[in-house]
Amino acid sequence: MLITAKQIHNGHQWLPEGSVIDVSETGQIKAIYDHSLNDEAFFYEGILIPGFVNVHCHLELSHMKGAIPELTGLIPFLQTIPRHRNDFTEEFKKDARHAAIHEMLNNGIVAVGDIANTTESSDLRYLDLMHFHTFVEAIGFSETNVQKLFSRSLHVFSEFAAQERGEKTLQQSIVPHAPYSVSHSLFRMIDAHKKEAIISIHNQESKAEDEYYFIKHGPVNKLLHGLGIDDSFFKPSGKSSLQTYLEWLSPSHPFIFIHNTFTKRNDVEVAQSYLKNVFWCFCPNANMYIEHQLPDVEMFLQQHAAICIGTDSLASNHQLSVLAELQTLKKHFPFLDWERMLQWGTYNGAQALQMGDILGSIEPGKKPGIIQIKNLEGSHPEIKVIA
Repeated sequence: MLITAKQIHNGHQWLPEGSVIDVSETGQIKAIYDHSLNDEAFFYEGILIPGFVNVHCHLELSHMKGAIPELTGLIPFLQTIPRHRNDFTEEFKKDARHAAIHEMLNNGIVAVGDIANTTESSDLRYLDLMHFHTFVEAIGFSETNVQKLFSRSLHVFSEFAAQERGEKTLQQSIVPHAPYSVSHSLFRMIDAHKKEAIISIHNQESKAEDEYYFIKHGPVNKLLHGLGIDDSFFKPSGKSSLQTYLEWLSPSHPFIFIHNTFTKRNDVEVAQSYLKNVFWCFCPNANMYIEHQLPDVEMFLQQHAAICIGTDSLASNHQLSVLAELQTLKKHFPFLDWERMLQWGTYNGAQALQMGDILGSIEPGKKPGIIQIKNLEGSHPEIKVIA
């Protein structure tokens, strides 16, 4: 099947005008031709791009859509999640998860980095509709019973790892939730589990996180005490959270830092000088929903940071759409160009999830999914999956 459009983005850049894609019935890219075959190709209005990659999502929280009001701030938001996440029937939660994955598919998303605290989202992986990397979160801000805390995550990880793969990729790793919810000892156990596994971590999503690491005061301190957690063992490092916990993790891991709403230039410099493989994932609509704050995008560009895109959960977002996230960035940072941003949403995401051999770009041999977008910069863009 030969297809073309007014513009084709291959995951890296716009192809020359008149380019033609030869794609098989199974979605594999056979070849890319110049304008010489343009008259033989089926023409699509709008643009054609590879399928989107949602690097950070919490599908198991899909049932909490609308349950938490906007602009609570991160700490109240975090307090509300565990308090109310089980106020729903199992049937309601399952229906919400399945609706969420189909929403992502309809929005042109072909792969997801899904956060899991339980095995609830395993039913979505069995559908074999989307490529998955499941990030099993370890949580426990305590220096006692650390083995027990890690064992819980290991059990969930093992359940996911035992799933038989169909056509789609199924990957998983154990990761820390956040610097204020994982102790030094638990960081070390996560690090030792699989030295080459992808580490994803909620990073500097609020000012309170760094404040706790600098002086051990503020909202995080109150959060821990409110949960009955004894943090007397914790000694503030006098450095940012990122610069502190990086010393507890091996640079052999590929890293994905999530949110980065309050990340400073020096943090980026330190991380990129220490780590071999690092991506910075922005979830702008969730950041606006919770804190009405966005990362310093211009600073990240100046540091030549590899940026990718996530949606976070429906508990903190109105939709699961990578394109909607990119539109929010474009609205608040008009200097951003679509050629660059579409790379963030496709190729960079695939690279971050270690799926770049099959996804993220329109290249011969890959099966990235091809989507058509009409009215890209409009308030109601149209997305259609065509391969």
